[in-house]
Amino acid sequence: MLRPLGLLTLAALAALVFSVALGSVTLSPGEILAAVSGGGEALSRTLILELRLPRSLAAFAVGGLLAVAGALMQVLLRNPLADPYVLGLSGGAAVGALMGMLAGVGGLLISGSAFVGALISTLLVFGLAHGRGGWTPARLLLTGVVVAAGWGAVITLMLSVSPVERLPGMLYWLMGDLAHAGSPWPLLALLLGACLLVVPLGRHLNVLARGPLQAAALGVAVRRLEWGLYLTASLLTAAAVTGAGSIGFVGLVVPHMLRLALGNDQRLILPACALAGGTLLLVADTLARTVIAPEQLPVGVITALLGVPTFLYLLYRGS
Repeated sequence: MLRPLGLLTLAALAALVFSVALGSVTLSPGEILAAVSGGGEALSRTLILELRLPRSLAAFAVGGLLAVAGALMQVLLRNPLADPYVLGLSGGAAVGALMGMLAGVGGLLISGSAFVGALISTLLVFGLAHGRGGWTPARLLLTGVVVAAGWGAVITLMLSVSPVERLPGMLYWLMGDLAHAGSPWPLLALLLGACLLVVPLGRHLNVLARGPLQAAALGVAVRRLEWGLYLTASLLTAAAVTGAGSIGFVGLVVPHMLRLALGNDQRLILPACALAGGTLLLVADTLARTVIAPEQLPVGVITALLGVPTFLYLLYRGS
């Protein structure tokens, strides 16, 4: 179990170094080490400590949050196509965050409105999917797709009636933007806290992945566990959407890819998702900053370009 996590940790550190080193001005590993240790030139320290390193850490945190949220949703629904975006969580969080932006609030209030939006979306999906005979994973997934489409329509309506001067920033944010991610430490703390919370539940999740009846027979409090994990996934999605906008495919591709490579033990998959998701978004953000430098691409475009062929290949390999 430790060997895959060690390799993923090394990959994450390598991606972090490359992300900090590459850009309109290329920096050597020696310059990065000197700046981190408090030495080096003042311009290099400013470039590394105030611009590139916070953005890179924020990218890692957002990618890890999305991947862990996707892994939780896929386990609970027992469906590899489930992720926060397919189920409408990110759409609800985006609507809440955009409403906060239009209201002129900032900081924690936008994060709170995004979480409320994700929570409303969760309750809406489960309420509509329950019906008369209780919800099933297939019904829940289809309901989530429809609700996600509805949130997309609400977002389009909000954009059409928003002030013209705010449209460019809102549109770029919806495509995924880490340029204004802010301090990465709250996101990193949330990612660490989520891992510390859900990894000890790995045994229960392994049983739950086999079905709620078997989990209940083995003494697992199924409903309480499910609602707790859905709320956790909503919080992680809301934080990721608030930090970087709508970024797709990370929560879908990363857990699916790791299960094919490492098996389905959630005690290994969940921390591996945090590392691999963060590494994937780090690589995508580095490409977004450097492909057409000094111009920048939305990181959501890069994740889609990387995620679509990767997921199609995984489906082909699985078949």
